[in-house]
Amino acid sequence: MTTQTIDSVPLLDLDAQYRNIQQEVKQAVTDVMESQQFIMGPEVQELEDQVADYCESPHAIGCASGSDALLLSLMAIDTGPGDYVLTTPYTFFATAGAIARLGATPVFLDIDPVTYNIDPEEVRMFLEGKHPICSKFEADPSDVKALIPVHLYGQVADMDPLMELADEYDFYVIEDAAQAIGAEYKGRRAGSIGDFGCFSFFPSKNLGGYGDGGMITTSNDELAEKLRVLRVHGSKPKYHHKIVGVNSRLDTIQAAILKVKLQYLDEWSDRRREKAQRYRQLFEEAELLAPTDARKNPCGEHEQALRDHILPPKEVEGSPEQDGRHVYHQFVIRSASRDLIQNQLKEANVGHSIYYPVPLHEQECFGHLGYEAGDCPASHCASIQTLALPIFPELTDDQQQYVVEQVKKSIRG
Repeated sequence: MTTQTIDSVPLLDLDAQYRNIQQEVKQAVTDVMESQQFIMGPEVQELEDQVADYCESPHAIGCASGSDALLLSLMAIDTGPGDYVLTTPYTFFATAGAIARLGATPVFLDIDPVTYNIDPEEVRMFLEGKHPICSKFEADPSDVKALIPVHLYGQVADMDPLMELADEYDFYVIEDAAQAIGAEYKGRRAGSIGDFGCFSFFPSKNLGGYGDGGMITTSNDELAEKLRVLRVHGSKPKYHHKIVGVNSRLDTIQAAILKVKLQYLDEWSDRRREKAQRYRQLFEEAELLAPTDARKNPCGEHEQALRDHILPPKEVEGSPEQDGRHVYHQFVIRSASRDLIQNQLKEANVGHSIYYPVPLHEQECFGHLGYEAGDCPASHCASIQTLALPIFPELTDDQQQYVVEQVKKSIRG
């Protein structure tokens, strides 16, 4: 039974998290204030060392944001006009924005409808010249500078076939791990598999600061040094510039706060997983789960089954049985009645969001590339069916029960 005191649930409750660690955070900030070392203070290097160790990568380089992490990685490999960068259209804008800012061309390849991550077969078809969208580009595989797979919602993309293609066709792999710090794929941490791993410390992330911040991991000594130079206007030593860089440093105060929070990250991730499993149990008890084969074609022959049912996220690469780990940055359900559910959640004061309502290949700013919605059908389908529900370590059982009851009310009431 629902507890009567529950009448609202936030999508994310950062205040609850802060209350548990506020004394440590305040002390960390006070220490920086007293040191007066606000730019590249010792806490930055200490956090970089800790993140490198946590992500099982030899190097970690702090920067101003997750968006800059992507941009700097592309700059480090001299990406520019005439280069093609393969990526997914079903992600936050920064992934493709970094490509376009450097004058390169983003190539949008569709997602797997189960994981929402880029489909390796789509990548192979493009590289072999067999993909339908090859007609939009006169690209030779040698023009492909990099691939940016996105580990969406906290589950790592299927990296082995992607890395095999990178070796075969000789391009770089930049993991967009903004939503996936601590996630694992076949025993390897997100950010340790490709040439680069890009992380965001935006406040809503699993490891979030109190402002913007980012980090890049790499195992390449030469690229790591180039990244360190690029983030300080390309200067080494100071006031001497062999290359043109940007101003993208991680603030010392943010580094100090993140050092405190990193200690709790695994505990928080485990609790997110527990909340995800409870959601699945509650949806099953409410008889709201759609047949599992509906995942195969959710906007086709199985769409009717999703009118009064939902599909919860499925762990594939993030399954413990596959030596993986999904860290549930978001808990995203799928339903053909998404808009009805959204309206009911709004009325019931339940936080929710759509990630993402317009895939990148349909965005106006990329209209010159000539894509149509049907060029990436799985991404288009996801954009009209998916909805993120509240998930955070402090979410209570009663709050989850309330959320599930509202979902049921919307499509069965």
